[in-house]
Amino acid sequence: MAIPKNNRMIPHAKSMRKNMTKEERHLWYDFLRYCTPRFRRQEVIGNYIVDFYCHQAKIAIELDGSGHYEPDAAAYDAARTAYLNTLGIEVYRYSNADINYNFQGVCEHILFVMESCGTHPSVTFGDSSPQGEP
Repeated sequence: MAIPKNNRMIPHAKSMRKNMTKEERHLWYDFLRYCTPRFRRQEVIGNYIVDFYCHQAKIAIELDGSGHYEPDAAAYDAARTAYLNTLGIEVYRYSNADINYNFQGVCEHILFVMESCGTHPSVTFGDSSPQGEP
């Protein structure tokens, strides 16, 4: 099944890629960009943008800052998760605190989830600094 995409959201997704949070940058530059199968960041799916998406494993990874725990945001997140689930996409949420204080545990869990999906993940690290910064 092809994943639907609202093309009007692409410019916003591109902007979000350029303005990732500190936690999103950490997860992307220090782990996800080295994973196989590949992840995409700020991926448009339907009328939503997910933080990270692996098409082969059919998983979305969302990083939740404090704003996600407000009632309106929680309801929005629940609706988005329900929609993604109808497409066969499982959503895994990690708090910013998880990224900041348990990064290795988050990475291990993502690999476990990918393995559970039958994708046989691998990680090949290169220069882990964001865009070649020291």
